[in-house]
Amino acid sequence: MPGRLESFLASRPRVVRVRVDAVRGSAPRERDAAMFVAADAIWGTIGGGQLEYRMIDRARAMLAAGEAAARVDMALGPEIGQCCGGRVELALDLLDGDARADAVARLAAERAARPVVQIHGAGHVGRALAGCLAPLPVRATLIDSRAAELALCDAPVERCETALPEAEIRAAPPGTAFVVLTHDHALDFLLTAEALARGDAAYVGLIGSDTKRRRFERFHAAQDAQGDLSRLTCPIGATGSADKRPEVIAAFVAAEIMTALTTRKTPRPA
Repeated sequence: MPGRLESFLASRPRVVRVRVDAVRGSAPRERDAAMFVAADAIWGTIGGGQLEYRMIDRARAMLAAGEAAARVDMALGPEIGQCCGGRVELALDLLDGDARADAVARLAAERAARPVVQIHGAGHVGRALAGCLAPLPVRATLIDSRAAELALCDAPVERCETALPEAEIRAAPPGTAFVVLTHDHALDFLLTAEALARGDAAYVGLIGSDTKRRRFERFHAAQDAQGDLSRLTCPIGATGSADKRPEVIAAFVAAEIMTALTTRKTPRPA
């Protein structure tokens, strides 16, 4: 099934790509961030605000005039009603066939390179977490042995029905985030130990309480298991809120995962 950009381009013969070509100082988006502008719609963002509004207008002026390319150098200051304080250079190009194919290929490569998040357990919190992660730049997979629970998930994420979830952990790429919240405490402990033993996970989270963490630590020691316990997040989503609704917990856990994926360096395996 074509992704959103593919559908956007397929239904619009004339589109201008607006790409951030250079950034100096503070700016709302990084270099190579892009949006695609047609006469009736846009896809993507270069950060919003007056910068984006002005570039939409400039791109539509290109479409109206039949202009093939343009460059804009803009200071992000009070004169345009934006207070980032930096400066950006933007490249605007009317997409031909090759450029359209290149844009789709670049997006496909970016999607393939997104970090993986494995959600072990398709109960209430697991399904809510899948919903939170679905629109984020990750490849989320909901994993469970129970087909009925997986079927209750309506989020557009991958689903994996398996009796051997530990095999999914072993096969995951380096830098994967693992969240363990199954229906079975013993299985929780086994999967958490498996994720920690890899040594290269971006995030390992175990649902539960401080008491459950202490129980897991005793289990880990008794099994002489490998892995750095300091890298375990348990309880997950512990921000001080007493709200236990699955959707609220999932929102806090999604924030933890994205923080780990975007700010921490993934250790190499021992």
